[in-house]
Amino acid sequence: TISILDSASCKEGHRMFFKKKPKTQPYDKENQKPVIRASICTGEKVAGFQDIRTGTFREVMLIRTPGDLEEFRQLYGIGEREIPTQY
Repeated sequence: TISILDSASCKEGHRMFFKKKPKTQPYDKENQKPVIRASICTGEKVAGFQDIRTGTFREVMLIRTPGDLEEFRQLYGIGEREIPTQY
């Protein structure tokens, strides 16, 4: 049996070993392209999509680590192609 203390410490101290695989989210591949926007001053990076015709940028997620960029790629099914960075 597990005591109340044991079950509480498991919830707080241990993380799940298996992550739920995120489903691929669609984006308009004919009218949008994936882009990373980076601030020259702060270095902050944001991943999103730019409308090819209007140039409008839609932010999707903040990029802090290479893992965040990989998550963005997987989430939208972008693959290993180069994503342009705009400053």
